[in-house]
Amino acid sequence: MAGCCAVLAAFLFEYDTPRIVLIRSRKVGLMNRAVQLLILAYIIGWVFVWEKGYQEMDSVVSSVTAKAKGVTTTNTSKLGFRIWDVADYVIPAQEENSLFIMTNMIVTMNQTQGLCPEIPDKTTVCESDANCTAGSAGTHSNGVATGRCVPFNETMNTCEVAAWCPVEDDTQVPTPAFLKAAENFTLLIKNNIWYPKFNFSKRNILPNITTTYLKTCIYDAKTDPFCPIFRLGKIVENAGHSFQDMAVEGGIMGIQIKWNCNLDRAASLCLPRYSFRRLDTRDVDHNVSPGYNFRFAKYYNDLTGTEHRTLIKAYGIRFDIIVFGKAGKFDIIPTMINIGSGLALLGVARPSRLISLPHPCLLPPAFLQDHAPRALTFSPGEMEEPFISLEDPRLCGKGHTQNNRGQSILCYIQATVLCDVIVLYCMKKRYYYREKKYKYVEDYEQGLGSETDQ
Repeated sequence: MAGCCAVLAAFLFEYDTPRIVLIRSRKVGLMNRAVQLLILAYIIGWVFVWEKGYQEMDSVVSSVTAKAKGVTTTNTSKLGFRIWDVADYVIPAQEENSLFIMTNMIVTMNQTQGLCPEIPDKTTVCESDANCTAGSAGTHSNGVATGRCVPFNETMNTCEVAAWCPVEDDTQVPTPAFLKAAENFTLLIKNNIWYPKFNFSKRNILPNITTTYLKTCIYDAKTDPFCPIFRLGKIVENAGHSFQDMAVEGGIMGIQIKWNCNLDRAASLCLPRYSFRRLDTRDVDHNVSPGYNFRFAKYYNDLTGTEHRTLIKAYGIRFDIIVFGKAGKFDIIPTMINIGSGLALLGVARPSRLISLPHPCLLPPAFLQDHAPRALTFSPGEMEEPFISLEDPRLCGKGHTQNNRGQSILCYIQATVLCDVIVLYCMKKRYYYREKKYKYVEDYEQGLGSETDQ
């Protein structure tokens, strides 16, 4: 028991200091300063200047509304002269963070439910009733087959189907686009953002924008970078594509609004940055089922009460508005954490130099004697002694062999590096779990909002 107390007392009431080796060498000195400068450059340049490690960060919460404007006319044999406004080509009228504008279409008018021949293809062309299977309805069929083979035209027979007749023929997409004038339509985007951690909110219609300016401005990256009104043709061109080519078969365009704000500066400097890209980029080597389209119908009854419909296969461009960004503001906690990690990295520099420099206990006596004027070895408080020999117990430790001292140094190096790695790993995990926590809270609150709206 007394022995345990003595060991505990020695552990609690003793303090030892590391022995120091001062090497007068240009090579070792330059390596020492180079490692220190690299670590300082990383800490100051990357962590604090580039990554702003002195700031607490928050992700943006956003809401978006979009409104299209523009009028055009068409004159065709099927539809005659017609005026098209927003209520005709924006389908549906409202979507969440997106807007679809119809630019092309295939119209099948005056359909009624009945029996009619199917559109010819390799599965529907027939010579007799034996080639048609009653009750079949393929994935690409317009109706349910009756099992009869009927004339499609003067030269061809197809299987009869029970469907909305006449069936749609979409084998040829109109070129050029039916509403090619949509290139000059405009899109007004209203975007409100909020950083809940800092209780900071703003919108993309900036305080200096007046009603008069809003009626006349069109977004331009150089002349009007903060105008919230965009010309559709310009959006597609900025993404590197032709509007007329995209209007024929449709597609999906992304309008990206980036809010990166430094809240240590004036709030007026927190500004939106717009960029554009096509989200359904087509591969020229694999162009199966390109573009974007869907069908909808308009129903009505004639004077006899018979139900009719006009079927429209709409091609167009869907504009997805994507808002992202982060805001940062000075906070003492991340500042101290990053300063501490920087000091830990500076501690790594010493073991890295020791790896390339053997301990004096492992050097041959001849080397130390030849380099005695350049190598001073001492313990704290004994700096007046110019040189301590290899056999001095104050340097190598009484009863310690050279091998044991070498193993001790290696263990020290490994332990130091391991501790630094663990510290850095825990710091990264701390930020990771913090971001996950705020993300979970945001998703939970949005989920409650959705349930309330329902």
